[in-house]
Amino acid sequence: MSNSATPAPVRPAGIRDTAGQDTVRTASARARRRPWLIGGVGVVLLVVAIAWLLSGWASGARSVDAQRLRFAEVTRGDLVRDIAAEGRVIAANSPTLYAISGGTLTLKVVAGDRVEQGQALAEIDSPELRSKLAQEEATLAGYEAEAGRAALEAQVRQAEARKVLEQAQVDRTAAQRDLERYQRAYEGGAVAQVDLARAQDTLQKTEIGVASAREDLALQGRGAGLDTRNKQLVAERQRSVVVEMRRQVDALTLRAPFDGIVGQVQAVQSSNVAANAPVLSVVDLSVFEVEIRVPESFARDLEIGMPAELRSVGTTYPAKVSAVSPEVVKGEVVARLRFDENSQPPGLRQSQRLTARILLDTRKNVLMVARGPFLEQEGGSAAYVLDGSTAVRRPITAGASSLSAVEIIEGLQPGERVVVAGTDQFDNAERIRISGL
Repeated sequence: MSNSATPAPVRPAGIRDTAGQDTVRTASARARRRPWLIGGVGVVLLVVAIAWLLSGWASGARSVDAQRLRFAEVTRGDLVRDIAAEGRVIAANSPTLYAISGGTLTLKVVAGDRVEQGQALAEIDSPELRSKLAQEEATLAGYEAEAGRAALEAQVRQAEARKVLEQAQVDRTAAQRDLERYQRAYEGGAVAQVDLARAQDTLQKTEIGVASAREDLALQGRGAGLDTRNKQLVAERQRSVVVEMRRQVDALTLRAPFDGIVGQVQAVQSSNVAANAPVLSVVDLSVFEVEIRVPESFARDLEIGMPAELRSVGTTYPAKVSAVSPEVVKGEVVARLRFDENSQPPGLRQSQRLTARILLDTRKNVLMVARGPFLEQEGGSAAYVLDGSTAVRRPITAGASSLSAVEIIEGLQPGERVVVAGTDQFDNAERIRISGL
């Protein structure tokens, strides 16, 4: 192959070709902008789609399955405020008997024995208490003897004073007769005037003696009465001590306070019990009460005497609230219900379970909705109301509530559906999408 260049064709002189007219053309600007327009439209569509998704996401912050929620419809009707609870039957009267003094215990009954009022249940042998009683009785005997001797001495002194008074009266009578005799003799000229004057002086002396003896008798009576009364008061005080000691000695024998049954025996036969130690309890089977536990939120509404119902074996018995504990334990308050007179069912036993219902009040024709956790979670100030498939948070005002419903004062309308359980999943969002409705 030759490396020489191929000679260009020779054109005839004077003839021009079109090479000079040809121009190299590149792609037009319109053609160059077309992909950018398509891309821009796609970006706009993507932004619109994202905005639509974001708007949907904003309209319901997130989606919650309806199966995880509970709904209730707002209705209008009578709201019965009540408290329902399970109660335990207890004896209304079941005292525990205690040892009044330390000593050796002798039991005469066992748990479960039926007893009658006044029956001896146990005895405590307390030599110390019995010895103290004997000492106090001896002291009383001494005081009574002193009081008797004081009364006798008073009588003796009064008798002596009375004797002196009577002697003075006799002397006055004699002096009176002498004066009369001297007076007649003086008038007859038999005696001198000086003898008459001496007889008059003697009469005055005897009258002074009578007055003094009478006053001495009165003073002796008053003094003897005071001494005797003091001795008697000392003896009476000691007698009260002896009566108390006898009561304590009698209390060494524990007796049944009423007809019933022996409950728990807390001491061992022939053991040495301490003073004030529990020995046994007696249960009165004629009167029973039902003990229930009420949530703290309802405790402020409970009052003694409120009507109640107790249900046993399909039968309802009327009752009343008899006691409400002032103490809250683990968020609950203990209350007692007592059967109405002559309505106690037969065959009740200790710790038997009954269904109790306390009627607080009834509110007529109020707007209400089923009670649920949303009350506690929202503090009774808001609720989630269904709007299609979206739950919208709405402020409300809640009123009185029962165990099954709550009064709605404002914020809801009859027929609206409210999410009453499961709102803890909403995180206080304003709108929540509900899926699966």
